[in-house]
Amino acid sequence: MGSAPVRGLSCCPYTALPGLHERSAVTFSAPPAPSATTDPSVAAQPGDAAPAPTRRGAWRGRGGSASWRCLRYPSMRWWSTANLVSNAGTWMQLTVQNLLVLQLTGSAAATGLSLAAQAAPGLLLGAAGGAAVDALPRKLVAAVTQTVLALVAFATAALVAFHLLSVGGLMVLAAITGLVATLDGPATSLLGNDLVPPQDLPSAIALGSVVHSVGRLAGTALAAVVVGLFGTSTAYLANGLSFLFVAAVIPFLRPVADTAPPTEPVAPRPRRTARTAARKATREPGSAAFFLRRPRLVALAGITALSSVFGRNYTLTLAVLVTGPLHGGTKSYGVVSTVLAVGGIAGAILAGRLRSPSVRLVATLAAAGAVLQVAAGLSPSLFLLTALVLPMAVLESVSDTAGTTVLQTDPPPHMRGRVLGVWRSASTGWGLAGPPLLGLLLQFAGARGALAIGGLIIAGGIAAGALGHGRVLRPAPAPEPVPVVPFPGQRHDSGRPWPAV
Repeated sequence: MGSAPVRGLSCCPYTALPGLHERSAVTFSAPPAPSATTDPSVAAQPGDAAPAPTRRGAWRGRGGSASWRCLRYPSMRWWSTANLVSNAGTWMQLTVQNLLVLQLTGSAAATGLSLAAQAAPGLLLGAAGGAAVDALPRKLVAAVTQTVLALVAFATAALVAFHLLSVGGLMVLAAITGLVATLDGPATSLLGNDLVPPQDLPSAIALGSVVHSVGRLAGTALAAVVVGLFGTSTAYLANGLSFLFVAAVIPFLRPVADTAPPTEPVAPRPRRTARTAARKATREPGSAAFFLRRPRLVALAGITALSSVFGRNYTLTLAVLVTGPLHGGTKSYGVVSTVLAVGGIAGAILAGRLRSPSVRLVATLAAAGAVLQVAAGLSPSLFLLTALVLPMAVLESVSDTAGTTVLQTDPPPHMRGRVLGVWRSASTGWGLAGPPLLGLLLQFAGARGALAIGGLIIAGGIAAGALGHGRVLRPAPAPEPVPVVPFPGQRHDSGRPWPAV
């Protein structure tokens, strides 16, 4: 089995298991930590890095606001090219992967079991993988994991070509892929976003969303042609070559911290080895404990979990709505799916202009999307549904970019790998739990009810969280001033005695 695309730039919720494609932050000498300047409702927390330069809101700032301003950096251009190649190779494989499992087993349940085998390491070992990425050289980890994933893809291609792949071998390869991905995800994410300064991080994330969409279209189209001519093993071979291309590009990437001129003399730092880094990590708070002490991260996780479970499985809910109550066919659903894709790309282009998004912006966008979801569930015609789907996709894409930016800039640099690991475990959990819960909702409430109830749950949860947050931050009433009664002979600050009382 192959693995997910390069995660340094791609978007989280666009795969079968949300959270397996993390995007990450910039790591250099003085990165900005979100504080009252980025989210006025949250005070600065202990351990935050130095504040960023003065910002002018979520959408504008110094240095221009072009959506693709991150491409000014040569290393980012190389990384985007590698990301595109990797996404195309991965989608070539994913196009034939489920079909291969069905051919081997004849069971749809086995397809789900292979996905579970690949997801289990991320669910159980995500935090440990993130801690290892924090302790080891990032470029080395990323290059090694990409090479190992290439070897797994080549091994699968050989087994398929010689008709030696069994169900047991398939599960082992899936588990190995998931295990390697616990390191590869945080490493490639943090490495990819080291290539731009913090104010350009939303641009890099938005570019990754577009690259992911283009790679998906290209990979699916190539799979239909190449697999038809040369067989199923070709898709795995192409995916392995795409991993090797990424591994070959990594040594030539130059993080922004390496190219920026020094502003002041820096004292030489002692050499950091994996052993000393691991020893230091043991003195840090646990990954989950650190995550739970960050109010912004907890709020972001709650918003994303609600949206992922009750609002992001449009391939299921909209398919049932279009072909059921709205009496459409395959062509009608194809139109709705196309509008969703176009809206996602348009939202990514718009999100590229973000400068310093906050959790409040993420919550507002998610709540607005939930309201549109309720309206879509109640829409009486295909035309109205199509009109609502476009802004839904735009809001979802902008919200994803804003949320990922907050996720990667909130923790201090030395904890970002661990935060990504905890996020991977959590998001894999709700990614696995979401489809069964949504299936039950569809069974008992129908397509319209599932969309409407899901939207209300998202909007209601966000509103309740906002109200609770406001109560926590409400200032206590100021105490009344106590009158000063002078002692006999006490003098003013000026030296004159108080008058007798």
